[in-house]
Amino acid sequence: MTYLRALGRAGALAAFALLSWVDVLVELIAFALLCVGLVFFLGPAVEWARGRSTVARTLAARWCGVEIEPPYQPEPPEPVRERDGWYRDGNQLYKRAFWIRWQHRLTWALEDPAAGREFTWQLVNPLVTLLLPVAVLLGGPAVLPGYGHWTRWWLGPRPPAEPRRNWLHRHVESLGHQVGLLAVSVVQLVFAIVQLVVMVFLMPVATPVVLANRKITDTLRREIGNWTGVSITRPYLPPPGLPVPRPDGLYQAGNQLYEEPFWPLQHARTRWVYRDRATWRDLAGAVLFPLVSVVLVLPTVALVSRGVVGLAALWVWRPFVSSPIDWFPLPAVSTHLGALAQTPAMLAMVVAGLLPTTWLARHQARFARVWLGPTEATRLAARVERLKQTRTDVTVTQAAELRRIERDLHDGIQSRLVAIGLKLGAVEALVDTDPAAAKRLAAELRTASSEALTELRVLIRGIHPPVLSERGLLDAVRAMALDSPLKAEVTGSLPGRVEEPVEACAYFAVSELLGNAAKHGSKRASIEVGFEDHLLTIVVTDDGPGGAVPARGSGLRGIERRLGGFDGRLTLTSPIGGPTRAMVEIPCQLDPEPSSPRTSTSSETA
Repeated sequence: MTYLRALGRAGALAAFALLSWVDVLVELIAFALLCVGLVFFLGPAVEWARGRSTVARTLAARWCGVEIEPPYQPEPPEPVRERDGWYRDGNQLYKRAFWIRWQHRLTWALEDPAAGREFTWQLVNPLVTLLLPVAVLLGGPAVLPGYGHWTRWWLGPRPPAEPRRNWLHRHVESLGHQVGLLAVSVVQLVFAIVQLVVMVFLMPVATPVVLANRKITDTLRREIGNWTGVSITRPYLPPPGLPVPRPDGLYQAGNQLYEEPFWPLQHARTRWVYRDRATWRDLAGAVLFPLVSVVLVLPTVALVSRGVVGLAALWVWRPFVSSPIDWFPLPAVSTHLGALAQTPAMLAMVVAGLLPTTWLARHQARFARVWLGPTEATRLAARVERLKQTRTDVTVTQAAELRRIERDLHDGIQSRLVAIGLKLGAVEALVDTDPAAAKRLAAELRTASSEALTELRVLIRGIHPPVLSERGLLDAVRAMALDSPLKAEVTGSLPGRVEEPVEACAYFAVSELLGNAAKHGSKRASIEVGFEDHLLTIVVTDDGPGGAVPARGSGLRGIERRLGGFDGRLTLTSPIGGPTRAMVEIPCQLDPEPSSPRTSTSSETA
């Protein structure tokens, strides 16, 4: 590359980089419109800015010799119309796919880690690139590959790495968490005052207001868990069910009868909100938590800000003023030597302020858990409601399973046995008159009986796979992985055999998860099996397109119902673009007397 050509390319890159500030301005305007309710512009603005980044990656490859791959996550799949003509997203139905497509693309654009790096690059790159012609003028064409590597560091893909945070980063982050919790608690306090006024003076509309404010409190609980690791469970009593009509067809609410269930349902929901102790505990916590947060945050903020402002005044502001700086109770400073002497005191203030931030943030969260977490009565009520729901689910699942077995027996094995019986009658009639035809029918009977036996074995395997009884859960899962169309890898170990009903439940849950993964285009899957503290854990991860929601699939709902009978749960993490990670957790005991001695995965017993 000639010297003049390199200088021209540097000037063109500098001029092109200035256009990034236009992208930043457009994105900031779109974000401001989003804050006032105009939600349609931010997603397209971010995607439009990505076009400029694509051109920058192309120029870095052509002019700087540095290839840069796009760092973005895969685009979300197109919405699929259901059989009834509606598009479904969670529990919401849409006539057209526009809303679902827009929501998914907005989430895809904003939650991509590359989006934050790209926005920072748009801000910083023009300032750096303005110096590029000067650097090329002094250093020659060899400077351009360096700029290409700079661009790749910002706009190229980065391998996932564990975050490494030093002491300062951790404690500054904890201070930010303290301030963030204080800010969210102030918002909660404002809405709690509105809620209290509505509950006292406007009782008919109190229920929707309380439910809306619970979302704010849920946000506080969620952020406390994310920032401090102190989890707070939702403490609210389960909502009332639909009213049941009387024998005369009317609905009763107190001593009043109604023809429609609307008003009885509203009365029940109002009583539910007012009688739930968690509603009043939320109000008390909304008042007390900001006060406690101020007490815990104010000294830390005062010390840190005092130290940082002091350092800035000593070394940034003092050289430009003539009058001495007086920091009470420290003496006035007018020289470099005096500033150097007071610097350790300012650093000590910063360290003293940051030192307890992690401890204070955790205790701030624990105080919130006292008022915003569930009580024993709430836990007991939630437990009873869950047992009622799981009992209903188990009953429905068992009835459906029995109907399936009955249908398979009636439509399959029974019809084959009837046909075999008829052919046996024909054989009896032909054995004396036409022995050759009787032999042919006997051969057909042998084939039909073999097929019936195979079908019966398949049916039995669907009820309870024999490999479970013979080899245990881990080997059964490994056998399933070998038969799966996916490239599945099974890891982990079990200290022994778990209870047989739990083995069957876990086996069919893994089978359903692998089937869903294969159906939605996955190529690889990993299965991790473990047992610790009386909890069987199975994690199934696939490389599919993601976007799985239990409410949208009968298979996932079936897994949840099956697990509910054993007080287990399914935790699904499936961002759009993948990967999908499903965790099955079942509390259980090890079986002290397994039905088969062949429990070791290394057993050579046939």
